Amino acid sequence: MQHALVLDSLTKRFGDFTAVKSFSMQVEKGSIHGFLGPNGSGKTTTMRMIMSILYPDEGHLSVLGHANSEEVKDRLGYLPEEKGLYKKMKVGEIVAYFGTLKGLSRADAKQKASSLLERYGLGDWVDQKCEAMSKGMGQKVQLLSTLVHGPELVILDEPFSGLDPINMELMRDTILDMKKEGRTVLFSTHVMAQAEELCDSITLIYKGDRVLDGSLREIKAAGGQSIRLEYEGDGSRLTDLPGVSRVNDSGKTAELMLEDSADTQAILKALVERVEVHRFDTSETSLHEIYVRTVGEGAAIVEGHRV
Repeated sequence: MQHALVLDSLTKRFGDFTAVKSFSMQVEKGSIHGFLGPNGSGKTTTMRMIMSILYPDEGHLSVLGHANSEEVKDRLGYLPEEKGLYKKMKVGEIVAYFGTLKGLSRADAKQKASSLLERYGLGDWVDQKCEAMSKGMGQKVQLLSTLVHGPELVILDEPFSGLDPINMELMRDTILDMKKEGRTVLFSTHVMAQAEELCDSITLIYKGDRVLDGSLREIKAAGGQSIRLEYEGDGSRLTDLPGVSRVNDSGKTAELMLEDSADTQAILKALVERVEVHRFDTSETSLHEIYVRTVGEGAAIVEGHRV
């Protein structure tokens, strides 16, 4: 197995505060890897260490086989969480400008910028100033500025943040396209539905500690079984169901986590006596539930206790 990225026992401190604690992670080449965790858990600090914006106090890393990302900066694409554009520049100019920063000639950068903007529905904006764009269109331009030079490893810090549904779909499709082209993508998020839909593997960080790591398929298989329920009625009546260990109720839908010995027919019989059932499916436990369960355990581990 070849890895585009290897982090080995990275630690980063800011004064007396340790933001990342002996953290390790591997990302396989050509894969989509989700870097998950609550806000403030250390995701951005770790990504900045990968990009050599910050340097670890302990540990080491390998980026495309090199000990320092500065040695391969023209092979990387990085979209930071704090996004912004030069508002007075024209759209085509700014995408091309970022291409030249990554080693493209001006002619190649201009050609690739025009091609990308046309491909992603912004061909009519090449000669328009960035200040005239909507927020969603501006975010699209920033993404294309990250990709214009054809990077091998793309690092996206909360790329879905603030996007409307249409642009979220565009971001999803763009990430999938990168994988089809053989690129490696690492993206951070705290929204589990995005990771579950896109990722080959994930790492969950909590308060600077790695608390879960592995392929998405293996993690979900180990998470147990659940029932996906759509219903009408009083959600408080979903408690104390036979064989159900936990209920995650969203009002009209619910996920019922099953005990190993659960009898799904007995659960269905109990449900139809309490609420109006529109959908009843058994499946692997959602990544959202695994995340909530693991972060709860991680909180206890960080404090020196186990649950």
